[in-house]
Amino acid sequence: MNVVAQYLLGFVALVAGAVCFGNALWQLLAQGVGAVCSALGPRQVGLPDTRIPAVGGSGTGAGRGSGSGSGGEPAELAYWWRQMWVDAATAGGYGIRVIWLRFTGHWTQRTTARLFRGIRSNGLPERNSFMQLGMWLVAPGTFVGALVAATLATVFLTLALAVLALLLGLVWLGAAGTALVLRGVERGWATVLHIRVKCPYPGCYRPVPLAVHRCPGCREQHTRLRPGRYGALRHMCACGQRLGASRLAGRGRLTALCPHCDQVLPDAVGTTRVVHAPLVGGTSSGKTMLMAAMVEGLHAWSRRSGLRVEYASTDDRQTANTLNQTLTQGTWAHATTGGQPRAFMLTVTLGRRRRLLYLYDPMGESLEDAERVRAQHYLAHTDGVVLVADVLAEPTVRAKLSGADADRATDARPSPQGPWETYQRLAGELSALTGRRGRMSVATVVTKRDVLDQLGSLPVAGARIDTWLTEIGLGGLVRALGHDFRSDRYWAVSARAATGAGSLDSEQRRAAEPVLWLLAASGLRTGRLLGPDPKEKRLETA
Repeated sequence: MNVVAQYLLGFVALVAGAVCFGNALWQLLAQGVGAVCSALGPRQVGLPDTRIPAVGGSGTGAGRGSGSGSGGEPAELAYWWRQMWVDAATAGGYGIRVIWLRFTGHWTQRTTARLFRGIRSNGLPERNSFMQLGMWLVAPGTFVGALVAATLATVFLTLALAVLALLLGLVWLGAAGTALVLRGVERGWATVLHIRVKCPYPGCYRPVPLAVHRCPGCREQHTRLRPGRYGALRHMCACGQRLGASRLAGRGRLTALCPHCDQVLPDAVGTTRVVHAPLVGGTSSGKTMLMAAMVEGLHAWSRRSGLRVEYASTDDRQTANTLNQTLTQGTWAHATTGGQPRAFMLTVTLGRRRRLLYLYDPMGESLEDAERVRAQHYLAHTDGVVLVADVLAEPTVRAKLSGADADRATDARPSPQGPWETYQRLAGELSALTGRRGRMSVATVVTKRDVLDQLGSLPVAGARIDTWLTEIGLGGLVRALGHDFRSDRYWAVSARAATGAGSLDSEQRRAAEPVLWLLAASGLRTGRLLGPDPKEKRLETA
């Protein structure tokens, strides 16, 4: 009996081996691999894939490429970030299920069951008793062979899927590493070029690490348009529009908004170093007219040199045109009102270098006390100060005037606050706001020169404006500026002669020199457009 059992077991093993390695293993393995390949594509062409959540949502949806956990961003997560793993896991599981479904359906319920029942492959019962016996003897081996084949096919497919997972991990690491490198390069580039974006709008003035970018197709706002999980080079908007994820990929061509106040930022933001230059002076000291003269002066320099000057936005162009029309009519510029100022923005280019210039024209009343100065948050970003000095407002200077000179000074509408008082109220708060006053430059501009030249009671203002200020009683201001700032330089300008009808090109260029000097301190090579500093020239002579 033991011998018969051994022969039967040996026959079953022989049949099982023949079924397994002769047919079932390769058939099941091929069907499993084929199922994996077919499952990597859409489940049904032309219909939504329910494996993919909706864009910007956490639930399942119908949109291809959406990703769960996208945090409301109207963009599809990059395929490599998540969906690659979902598709691979789904396809692998489907392939293994197909192997065992084929085993239970074809090899067990059909082939093995027919052999036990003595039914031939054509569905007819076998009439020959000897053949029926042979079929019964073959049936156990066929089942065992198919079972072993399904097990081995599962093991081989699992090993192949493990290799695939390893390759996908390398792809994920490569894509994620590329995104990190691109982001690091972009951040390093901005650091090296000192590009620190600040909002130019009143009530905000906050840093903008990453602007909000608007899709040109559907106008959706993208808050994370940078190399990352939504794509290393490009992001796919929910509307199907491809958006550059970095400056090199074309992100700068999109409309950018401040993430804090939703105001539109100038096109140069994020690609150009910003130079913040507030004009500081009392009410009626001539700040607004001086700013207009500076802008006209920059354009005058652009006509004589390689300097290129452009308005950063249509609002800036409109502001300049309105102010110029007012001055052309021969009227005074209106006093600045409305609380905190909006930065007037220009792009200034010389050679291959460019700067985005923010000029602030605050109300004179904003410097009347320390609390109001602290409310001028744009001062925290200051790179250089333009101190607008209306010396006719200084009591010590007014005391020197008599007769017709006093009347001329009164007609010039002097500021109620002198430059020394203005600076005293600004100095401490500026240091507290910026923490780096000693590393900034100050350009002191004496305004209303056309009136000062008519006053016989005062000495004539020559090339050394700092010396002239000392002579008329403002030596304390000169010494304080030289002590508190890294560098200082002085000008005397007639803004009225540089603006409006009959403006003088030479006076316009003189009015722009303080700005060119501050830009030179930022690395723009505008210093060569200026003459030497009279103060330094005098020291060399001595």
